[in-house]
Parts: sequence; C-alpha cells; structure tokens
Amino acid sequence: MTESLLLLVFAYLMGGIPSGYLLARSLSGIDIREHGSGNPGAANVYRVVGRWAGWSTLLFDAVKGYLPVALSLLRNPSSPPLALGCGLLAIVGHIWTPFLKLKGGKGVATSAGVFAALLPIPTFLSFVLFLAAVGVSGHISVGSMAAALALPILAWSLREPLLPAITATAVCTLIWIKHLPNLKRLLSGKELWFKRPP
Repeated sequence: MTESLLLLVFAYLMGGIPSGYLLARSLSGIDIREHGSGNPGAANVYRVVGRWAGWSTLLFDAVKGYLPVALSLLRNPSSPPLALGCGLLAIVGHIWTPFLKLKGGKGVATSAGVFAALLPIPTFLSFVLFLAAVGVSGHISVGSMAAALALPILAWSLREPLLPAITATAVCTLIWIKHLPNLKRLLSGKELWFKRPP
C-alpha cells in the first residue's frame, strides 16, 4: 500500500514538472506564459523559443507520462489499475501543475507517453496521424485533436484491454475540452500557425 501511494504521488509530481516553462526560462529568460498563446506546452515553446526547445519540451512531457506508468508496471505487473492511476495522475499533474498555480499544458504529449506504455500500437498509429495532420493543416492543435480522437477509436477497434480503452476515451474527451479555445480560433481563422502549408 505504501509503495502504491508513493508511485501515485510520484506520478502526479513528475507530471507536474513544467518543462516548457523551465526550458523557456533557461534558454531565453522569458516566462512562456506571457508570450504566444500563453500556454507552457511544447507547441507554444516551439513557436516562441525555437525548434530545439519545442521538441525537447515534447520529449520531456512524453517521458513524464511514460516513466510513472512503466515503473508501476515493472513494480506491480499484476495491478493494471495502479498503472492507469499513475498515468491519469501524470496527465492531471501536467494540466494542473502544482508548480505553476495549477496552470499547465493541455496534456497531449504527457498522454502520449502514458499510452505509449499502456497501448503502444494505437499510440504509435495516433502519433503518425498527428504528424500527418500537422503537416497538412499547419496547426499543431489540429494534429493534437486528431490524434486524441484516433487513440480510443483504435483502442476499441484493435480490441485492447477494457480499462485502458475506457481511460483513453476519457482522456480524449479531456484533451478536446482543453482544446475548445483552439477549435474556436480555427473556425474563426485566428489560430496560431505551426507552419503555413504550401
């Protein structure tokens, strides 16, 4: 019981590490929340600070999700619900980070890390769709929403275990809710560009 509790706390605190904020602060001396979209996630870091910082933020945010789940599965292979709990807490920690007054990112990269450990094949296919959608649309938000929607559909279609599939559906819903402002900007033509398509 003590180890399980420690894993859950670790997952939340790990997920809460504000990597985009820290990278922007260390590399450019800025508060990323005061620039671009104001979001401390990888997309805004990429636009404001640069490519290397953006990809580094994406990678670290994914690791924040993957590591607690993988550690839980390693320590407790017979307890999938604990791994799911660690994954959810890592995502919650990222979105509502305790280190930035509960104002974090939108959870896409951290969720990708979580489900890379839980649902590797659907996650890989969703990531391919993410890259394709960003390439075609020029908007990271479009890729994020497409991948989030694809993940539970793929999980159910490939007959993945019930609990991870249900969790993927719940996380997809959360990510879409977090992206409602992006969706409104897309519909009004005011969404920030990752790159303009040719």
